Amino acid sequence: MTNRLFALTFDCADAAVLGAFWAQALGRELDPGAGKAFASIGLHEAGPSAPGWCFAQVPEGKSAKNRMHPDLMTADLEAEVERLIGLGASRKGDVEMGSMRWTTLADPEGNEFDVIAAAA
Repeated sequence: MTNRLFALTFDCADAAVLGAFWAQALGRELDPGAGKAFASIGLHEAGPSAPGWCFAQVPEGKSAKNRMHPDLMTADLEAEVERLIGLGASRKGDVEMGSMRWTTLADPEGNEFDVIAAAA
């Protein structure tokens, strides 16, 4: 038996709010029926090359660094980081490792993610 990635799921306080942030960040639409308890992006089209994104309300808040996080790639790192900050993300740090550059951000509920500069 083999598995495939179906969706990335974030625990959160308000699924509709966090889902809306990620929909804008990814240039996608929230799936119909988004609410405070559950929201999703692309769940009905999720496949091997494009997993869905889910947001589920939980009673507890985030208490530690993510053990796994999404990495986004962009052609213009500085412009994309500023756009995401404008949507509600916060900057955690900038990293250069050899020829690779990325910025670590946190979404409005504190979940870390990286934005990586595409190779020129």
